[in-house]
Amino acid sequence: MMPDLKTLIAQAWASVTQPREAARWVMSFDMPRLARWEVLLLVVALSVIAAHISIVWLIGPGPEAGMMAPLLQYPWTTAIIQMSILVISVFAVFWIGRAMGGTGGFGDAILLVAWLQFCLLCLQVVQTAVMLVFPPLAGLIGLAGVGLFFWLLTNFVAELHGFQSLGQVFLMVIVSILGIVFALSLILTLIGITVPGAPGNV
Repeated sequence: MMPDLKTLIAQAWASVTQPREAARWVMSFDMPRLARWEVLLLVVALSVIAAHISIVWLIGPGPEAGMMAPLLQYPWTTAIIQMSILVISVFAVFWIGRAMGGTGGFGDAILLVAWLQFCLLCLQVVQTAVMLVFPPLAGLIGLAGVGLFFWLLTNFVAELHGFQSLGQVFLMVIVSILGIVFALSLILTLIGITVPGAPGNV
């Protein structure tokens, strides 16, 4: 049985203070492989929708959107890019962890990456709300989000693969991110997709 929204939000907060316990909670769900991919796809859709709403709400849909305008003009491209990043992240978390002696399962890697994105989505919603009241604080929340990303990812990977050293896992995360950036840029180039707002090939 899937948890309700209240439980999800409570567990998202618990992920900040007790990330490894939260990871165990996420991995306790017995779901078919396809359903896990569907969860990941749902989180991507919610993230793109939330980004779209926040831009329209805070900035506006017209030219005043500035650098954020491509997110409004090309939502499908944005979704494809984000989904590609998360899919590559799943494979990186699984295979690199296994290469270092980890024991985590691929299905759990899917759920943990989806859960990480959900936690960041919750922070995005909070940041948007704070932006309306006190914009400078929203900027600090954005910076905190970077730290939160590395904190959660490091602990989730450690729990997934049974690692004890968070420092070792953190280094693995940094190497993985560099690999993901390279792989994603290569894939997007091969399929002819450019980042929204970036100039195409002449």
